[in-house]
Amino acid sequence: MKVNLTDVFLNEGKILALEVPYEKEVFESQVGSFTIKEKTPVKLKISNIGQSKALVEGQISLTMAMNCARCLKDVDYTFDLELSEEVVSPDNASSQEDDDMNFMDGYHLDVEVLVDNEILLNWPMKILCKESCKGICKMCGKNLNDGDCGCDDFVPDPRMAAIKDIFNANKEV
Repeated sequence: MKVNLTDVFLNEGKILALEVPYEKEVFESQVGSFTIKEKTPVKLKISNIGQSKALVEGQISLTMAMNCARCLKDVDYTFDLELSEEVVSPDNASSQEDDDMNFMDGYHLDVEVLVDNEILLNWPMKILCKESCKGICKMCGKNLNDGDCGCDDFVPDPRMAAIKDIFNANKEV
């Protein structure tokens, strides 16, 4: 949804408070596609802070369905986002600021793009179902949180491979 900021840019001291729905059902990025299970409307407070400048502050809470990084079990992850961006009217924006403010389209604030940017900035490095998650077996793919699979998980030291070759070459058959 787009919000017209013309009135805020032109009137010094103007404050605009509103709730805007976040309409996406699926968040898509280079990381993947994630279903949004729960979301609150974006609560915005837009204040004029100078000639042709405004401060956009807001809050939103989103819960997305993701996968555990170790065992691939479904996990619900909640983003509690606090937005704070300084925006400049297109009349006074330099080309550098235009590139940084991809959520502005002329005098209109694109709330979805602003929230999407904030989600990506707050994206977790790793999502786990629990801190002690054991992951999956490298051999058979069984979830090790459900119990041991019985696969041989011995990994020989690669530095000893040359010595092992010598012993195997001199072994009598």
